[in-house]
Amino acid sequence: QEKLVESGGGLVQAGGSLRLSCAASGRTFNAYVMAWFRQAPGKERKFVAARTNIFGRTDYEDSVKGRFFISRDNAKKVLYLQMNNLKPEDTAVYYCAASGGSVLHRGSHEYDYWGQGTQVTVSS
Repeated sequence: QEKLVESGGGLVQAGGSLRLSCAASGRTFNAYVMAWFRQAPGKERKFVAARTNIFGRTDYEDSVKGRFFISRDNAKKVLYLQMNNLKPEDTAVYYCAASGGSVLHRGSHEYDYWGQGTQVTVSS
């Protein structure tokens, strides 16, 4: 079983950058597809980005393509989300998630483990 803990959120001005981290404590981090989701106030949780374990295939939601970059350090069991050129509409609680297998799922129901979330607030 994986325990996921996010960090790195905060308040940033529009155009700024943040890097989120997600530390995993289980033994099987390398076996999972890892992803980031976000949830704005009053809205449903939405897919942001995902990355496979071995070959590093990635998938990004259209609004973050070219601005956000997902990476993982399997040796350290850490998932990252580098967020550049942040916009007020990126404001949300960001969650990392883990899914077994090798498919880059976008549906939250496909993910088995979740972190507690970290708040990102982008001011205009």
